[in-house]
Amino acid sequence: MPLTEADQKRVDEAEAEAEAAGSSRLLVRSPPDDQKLGSITVMCLILNRTIGSGIYVTPALVLRATNSVGASLFLWTLGAIFGICGLLVWLELGLSIPKFQTPERAAGSHNDGEGVFESVPRNGGEKNYLEYIYKDPRFRTTCMYGFVFVILGNLAGNAVALGIYVMQAAGAPDHPHAIRGLAVAALTAACIIHGAWRRGGILLNNFLALVKVLTLMAVILIGFAAAGGASFGNGSVGKNTIKSNFDVYKSFSNASNDVSGFARSLIYIVYSYSGFKQPFYLSAIPKSRILSADLDMATTFFQDVFVNETAPRVMSGIIAFSIFGNIVVMTFTASRVKQEIAKEGILFSHFFARSTDTPYAWFRQRFWPSNTRIMEQSPVTALFLHWIFAVVLVGATSSTKPTVAYVVLVLLYAYTLVVMIGFFVAGGVLLLRITKRREWTDNLGFRPWGGPTAAIIYCMSCVFMLVGAFLTPSPLSPFSYANSGVRHYIVPAVGLSTLLMGYAYYLLFAKLIPQWRKKNLIVEREPIIVRQNGEPHGEWVQILEVVEFWWAARQGNGGKEV
Repeated sequence: MPLTEADQKRVDEAEAEAEAAGSSRLLVRSPPDDQKLGSITVMCLILNRTIGSGIYVTPALVLRATNSVGASLFLWTLGAIFGICGLLVWLELGLSIPKFQTPERAAGSHNDGEGVFESVPRNGGEKNYLEYIYKDPRFRTTCMYGFVFVILGNLAGNAVALGIYVMQAAGAPDHPHAIRGLAVAALTAACIIHGAWRRGGILLNNFLALVKVLTLMAVILIGFAAAGGASFGNGSVGKNTIKSNFDVYKSFSNASNDVSGFARSLIYIVYSYSGFKQPFYLSAIPKSRILSADLDMATTFFQDVFVNETAPRVMSGIIAFSIFGNIVVMTFTASRVKQEIAKEGILFSHFFARSTDTPYAWFRQRFWPSNTRIMEQSPVTALFLHWIFAVVLVGATSSTKPTVAYVVLVLLYAYTLVVMIGFFVAGGVLLLRITKRREWTDNLGFRPWGGPTAAIIYCMSCVFMLVGAFLTPSPLSPFSYANSGVRHYIVPAVGLSTLLMGYAYYLLFAKLIPQWRKKNLIVEREPIIVRQNGEPHGEWVQILEVVEFWWAARQGNGGKEV
């Protein structure tokens, strides 16, 4: 990326200081222009993250919990509203923070080098938002969020689901050890791909997203055709099913009044929201068939439409392929968040904060050398950290059936990282609007429709799900102990306890260890902010970052550093 003379000078100085002999500074470079994510890749990342195991498994689970087609679709509609509100909240924060002081002097300022504060894109997502909102005391928010995300910020549940569907496609579903072996293999493969060849992981992401979209389009078209009376080997089943499932007088009949079931259903919906797809399943599958089937709605759909054993096995293979794409994108994004957490010093070492040249980049430079090429890098150590806890979670649920392990792991992830963290993020937006008022609203990079309305709806919805998950499900609910084998309070209790464990980690890291060592941890993160493409009025971007932390001895003032 071309830089102005002043920007290039600052970059050269930062690199020289970090690379000097004996320096403990860690230099983390942003990808050059030819390695940055394009708009199509970003769109594919979003599609891959959205389309995973949940959209195939969740519709049937929700229908069994509500016992009503109408109530089920109503919950999916609420999930859509929840998703839109969440999008508005994240846009308000994502386009407004984090803020950095630019190197240029503010208009009207009389102090040399006094820059204005501008919003600059940075890895980290909710970590950045929560640290900005809940600043004091230092390290508390980072430790609490970091503890939760490092341990639970992976798709161990989806990896188990991948194993289940691969074995179903192979015609040997009752092999739990093979299922977990495949889960570990999928998690390992995703980490190796991103660690060995960054560009290759991105290309794989784009390819898998394309396959997923084509698969969903096929399901939609088959659903329309079945609803119109087309036969795929089982006669015209769609018209009668449409009348039965979407009859306004019958679709809400016998609906469950189980509040816990509704709350948990919403949690699964917001975890994997693709509600547009459910009506097309319901175009060909009677409600009674879904309630009695052990399969998910997608494989049941293909079985009923094509009336043979091959079709659902093929669909199981397609679903496994889809889930792997989900794991690939989560590995790419979550490892970078964990790298940002490591940069804060709370993991006691630079080790997990590093980016290193990929083997592919080394191989290419070795055999096709170039003096102008910038080596491709990947957060290999953060990928290793990500892999460790994903495999630990797969192993921690090995005493249960794979289907139960999937439900537990997905609920744990959704309850903590989607609902619980979402509550603090949306509540934080409301807090900013109350405490900072004009200071916050006048400097927003994005102004959501309805002002704080989206944050209020999102926050209240999170409260309903957080509390509702503790209520006892009805005996007939798929979430009851009789049907799931797991006490209803265990997963939400574990989810909330991770936040408390994060606070305990904060007390250990920021209070007890400094007291014992009589030293304070000093963390310095110096982002080098430049004008994009060297244009005088270009957007501010971070081109690299210098990270350094060390333990400094306490002196005087009761042991506090002076």
